[in-house]
Amino acid sequence: MESTRAFLRQIGLPDGDPGALPVSAKRFPDGAQYRVEIPSVEGPEVLEAVLSEADARGVPVHRVSQGSGTMLLTDAEVTAMGNVAAERSIEVSLFARPLAGWGTGAGALASGAQGLATQARGADQLVYVLEDIRRAAELGIRSVLVTDLGVLSVASKMRAAGDLPPDFQFKVSVQMGLSNPASIKIAEDLGADTYNIPTDLSLAQIAAVRQAIDIPLDIYIEAPDDQGGFVRHYEIADIVRVAAPVYLKFGLRNSPNIYPSGTHLTPLAATLARERVRRAEIGLGLLARYLPDAVRSSLPARGLAVPVAKGFGA
Repeated sequence: MESTRAFLRQIGLPDGDPGALPVSAKRFPDGAQYRVEIPSVEGPEVLEAVLSEADARGVPVHRVSQGSGTMLLTDAEVTAMGNVAAERSIEVSLFARPLAGWGTGAGALASGAQGLATQARGADQLVYVLEDIRRAAELGIRSVLVTDLGVLSVASKMRAAGDLPPDFQFKVSVQMGLSNPASIKIAEDLGADTYNIPTDLSLAQIAAVRQAIDIPLDIYIEAPDDQGGFVRHYEIADIVRVAAPVYLKFGLRNSPNIYPSGTHLTPLAATLARERVRRAEIGLGLLARYLPDAVRSSLPARGLAVPVAKGFGA
C-alpha cells in the first residue's frame, strides 16, 4: 500500500484522507472563504421569491441555480432572470439539458444504470446540450451546470475558441458524481470553474479534494432527498475551514423533486425556494456562532458569473 501512496505523492495528489483536518488557505478572488447558493430556482417568479425572502431575513445570496434547463425557459424568462440578477450582481446558473434521463432510451431507467441518466447520449444529444449552453450565453447568462465530461470538454473548447464568451463559467453539478481528488482534478483540468462534490463526503474526504484542486467547491449544507437528504448545519464551520473557497448550498430535505418544472408548479417552487432561504438563515447563524471570523464575499464580488443585462430580443 505504501508504494501506491508514494506514487500518489509523486504525481501531486494526497496519499490519503487526512486524519487531522487541515485549514484551507485558498480563497475566492476577493479574499473571501465562502459564498451562498440557493438551488432549484426554476424561473423569474421563483427568483423574485428568493430575493424578497433573502431581503426580509438578511440572508446574502451570491448565486442561484436551476435544474430544469435553459430548454424549459422561454427567451423572455431567461432574459428576465438575467436582468434581475444583473441588477443585484448575483450569478444565475442554468442547467444544460437535455440528458439521457430525459430522452427515449430505456437504459437510464434501469436500476443498475442510474448514472447514465446524467450523461449526454450519442452525438445528437451532445449537440442538443451544447445548443442549450449556446442559447443561454446568447440570452446573457454566464454560467451553466454540466454533468457530462464530454460536454464540459467541448464547451470549454468553445469558450477558448470564442464561440462562448470568455467570462462564461461551467459549474459542475453534483450529479456528475466524481468523488476523489484524482477524478475531480480531471474536471478542473477540462475547464470546470466550480465543482459540486457528492453530498456524503466526510470532512476528511473534502479536505483531500481541496488539497488537489484550486477551483471553488459547491457543498450542500442541506441536501434534497434524492441526493441523500443530509442536514449538515452543525458541520458548517468545519466545512468553511476545510473547503474554502466554498459555495454553501442550501437544498431542502423532505420536499418533492420538481424537475422538470414549469408554470404548473410555480407556486410550489416559490414556496420551496423561500424555505431554502430560511434554512440558509439557520445555517449562517450557526456559522456566525462557531466561526465568527469567517470571511464572506460582499456584492458585487470578483469571479461571480453575473449575467449580462439584455432587452428582450437583444
